[in-house]
Amino acid sequence: MESKFARVKLNFNNRRAFPVSEAFIAVIIFAVGFMGYGIIEILFRGYTHWSMLLTGGACLLTLYYLNLQYKNAPLVFKALGGAIVITVYELAVGIIVNLLFHFNVWDYSALPMHFLGQICPLFTFLWFLLCLALLTISSILYRTNRY
Repeated sequence: MESKFARVKLNFNNRRAFPVSEAFIAVIIFAVGFMGYGIIEILFRGYTHWSMLLTGGACLLTLYYLNLQYKNAPLVFKALGGAIVITVYELAVGIIVNLLFHFNVWDYSALPMHFLGQICPLFTFLWFLLCLALLTISSILYRTNRY
């Protein structure tokens, strides 16, 4: 009998190929967010910080579970929710790494309507666009690799 937390991928003969645990899936998704966000930062800013790698992993994992929970919600609403989640993470991490520990990883003070220099509407909009792209890609991957 299988645990409800295990998934089984079927091969062409509808036989069980291998079980994939939820913990393994979570680790993989965290690692993709960890590396993916680091690459995005390096491409756009030329550098990154270890705290951003951890935050990228945590954000993608949170978005994954929210997407599972609200899989029938419209794409735009899920992207908006994702932008809010990322902005909340950004504020929390920013307060810790920038304001408390003075690592000065980022500073949005020069941007309009910023809050404590850690979040601003422009980046919330950018997170929305990123979520739209990620959700679109993940829905395509899900449809082509459903198991």
